[in-house]
Parts: sequence; C-alpha cells; structure tokens
Amino acid sequence: MALLEGKTLLVTGVLTDSSIAFHVARLAQEQGAQVVLTSFGRQMRLTQVIARRLPQPAPVVELDVTSQDDLDALADRVREHTDHLDGAVHSIGFAPQSVMGGNFLAGEWADVATALQVSAYSLKSLAVASQPLLTRGSALVGLTFDARYAWPVYDWMGVAKAAFESTARYLARDLGPAGIRVNLVSAGPIRTTAAKSIPGFESMEGGWPERAPLGWDVTDPEPTARAVAALLSDWFPATTGEIVHVDGGVHAMGL
Repeated sequence: MALLEGKTLLVTGVLTDSSIAFHVARLAQEQGAQVVLTSFGRQMRLTQVIARRLPQPAPVVELDVTSQDDLDALADRVREHTDHLDGAVHSIGFAPQSVMGGNFLAGEWADVATALQVSAYSLKSLAVASQPLLTRGSALVGLTFDARYAWPVYDWMGVAKAAFESTARYLARDLGPAGIRVNLVSAGPIRTTAAKSIPGFESMEGGWPERAPLGWDVTDPEPTARAVAALLSDWFPATTGEIVHVDGGVHAMGL
C-alpha cells in the first residue's frame, strides 16, 4: 500500500513547480492521496496552471489567510471536492522586503505585523478554518527555517518563524484531544521563488553544503517533501509538537 493511500490533503503555497509545496503535492499524489490546492488573487491563475503539471490535475480553492471571509468559507469551498480532510500543509510565508535584508533595526511595526500575520498567525488561522473537515488521526504539517538562530538577512522573517514554531506547539496542545497532530519540517535553504525574493538570500545558503554532514543540494526540494509526506502519513501516530530537521545535519553542528 502506498504511504498516503486513500487520504485527502489540503496543500497551500503552490506557486511554481519549484515550490516545496508543489513537490509535496506531487509526492502525495504519487503515494495515493487526493490533493486540493489553495491560492488567491493574481496568483490563482498561476496556481491553476501549475496544478495541471501534477501527476493528476488538482482543484484549486481560494484562500487568502489574511481574509476572514476566505477563512470562514474554506470548509465549504473544500466540500465542493471532498467531504473530509486527512491533513493540511502550511507552506505560506511573506514579509515585506523592508524588514529583511539587513533592515532589522529599521523595521516598522506595520510591516512587521504583516510578516507575523501571514507567516505565523496564519498557521492558527488555517488550523481553525480546516478543523471542521479534519478527521481524527489527521495531521497539520508546516514548513519552517530553524528559528533558534539569528540568520544573515532573515531579520523579521526569522522572528516570524520563531512565532510560527511556538504557534505549532500550542496548536499541538489544543488540537491533540481531537486527534489532530501538528508538526513542522525545518528545511535547509532551497532556491524556491519565495527564497530568491529574500534580499541577500545567497548569504544564507552559502557554505551550507560544506557544513552539512550529509551534504545539501539547494536545488532539490525532494528530501523536504518526503519528510512532509511522512508526517502526513499514519507512521507518526503519537508524534505532535515536533520539528523534524531536513537540512543535511547542519542544525546539529557547531561552527
């Protein structure tokens, strides 16, 4: 039996075929899952085009995680394609360039607030919006970038990721009684469209392959996608509030 046979999953964050979320959706389908994607605004058309590059075309429902109307309507929009969800993938992040790229001290609250809402609070928003469809034994999996450290140029997005990781722990506490697991995958740097929009991103990825005991390919999202798929599966029935590092081992190394 395939790893995700018979499961129905909601996947956010598919923008291009270089997106980690795209490879999560592809691998999920290859492992037997039905996939529903989300997108919004001007990105919707692009996501619909990219969805046709999956092994099986996937429906796309509208979801702007900063819109309460979209969040309130999510369950009904998903019900047009399925009557339940066995898991959801959070692959959403955004911060204005004014609060990255070495601008930490100059960051203004309005822009910081945007980063926190879209990149951290949205995990709670997605969990609550999808909870009516999530079955007992289902999983919510998000993507992070190790927030224990202050990274070059990451600035307020790094703070948002720290909030994101804390949010996942509190969700694990509150959703556990409903049988819903909440875990994160902390990936090493991957050259996605989102990553390349970070000013000075090359300084974050520089030297990573050399520091990683297992090596690291900044162009390959497959290892990260596999970890997400594993956490969505039934093979981690008693694991929640966890962060799985998929970074070649850099997180465990000293200078």
